[in-house]
Amino acid sequence: MRFVGMIAMLAATLLAGPAMAQNKAMEEAAKATTTTASKQRYTPPPTNDLENTWLLDLSSGGRVSIWLRPDVAPDMVRRIKNLTRRKFYDGLTFHRVIDGFMAQGGDPQGDGTGGSDLPDVKAEFNYLPHVRGAVAAARAQDENSANSQFYIMLMPRLSLDNKYTVFGRVLQGMQYVDGIQKGEPPANPTRIVHAYIAADNPPPYQAAPAAPAPALGAPVTLPGTKPNGNPKAPR
Repeated sequence: MRFVGMIAMLAATLLAGPAMAQNKAMEEAAKATTTTASKQRYTPPPTNDLENTWLLDLSSGGRVSIWLRPDVAPDMVRRIKNLTRRKFYDGLTFHRVIDGFMAQGGDPQGDGTGGSDLPDVKAEFNYLPHVRGAVAAARAQDENSANSQFYIMLMPRLSLDNKYTVFGRVLQGMQYVDGIQKGEPPANPTRIVHAYIAADNPPPYQAAPAAPAPALGAPVTLPGTKPNGNPKAPR
């Protein structure tokens, strides 16, 4: 009887073997599919797609053309388009500009603490690197606190990769980005005269009107300074 039992156990093992192997193969295939899906890259829009071209007319002398990337950051790109078409960015300054690092703007408060009246945007960290000309969403310590503020990289800083949402890249006009006044805040901050989405048929660039000179004898107010620790800034 013991011999018969051993034979039965052996037969059961032989029969179960193919099934176990099949299950393992299915598990490996499912794992590979999941991994592939998590690394899937969607096709970016062409660089000449007007609906995904963000134009910033700067008081530093010209128009900056930015290629938006809804393939990797659809929510942030949607926010940029929404605010741009509401004229939210018109007149705002670059309030924190560090030479050899980045230029940050998009804050109606002008000190790095403000945003729009819309809800914050969840993090969309992606594979786009923080190279020169990269455009990304500024945020507070909470990864899901991006709103209206953004920054443009003046030089590569790859240590920021996968910590902030990169949603675009400067294609033309980087010389005007380089010309943005430096400082935290700058003494005479560069302004976004107008922001457009290229598909909306914007007018040609027009230089910003010169600021009127102060009246004779009138006091000149210098911009105040803020303590370090800007809550909306990349580090």
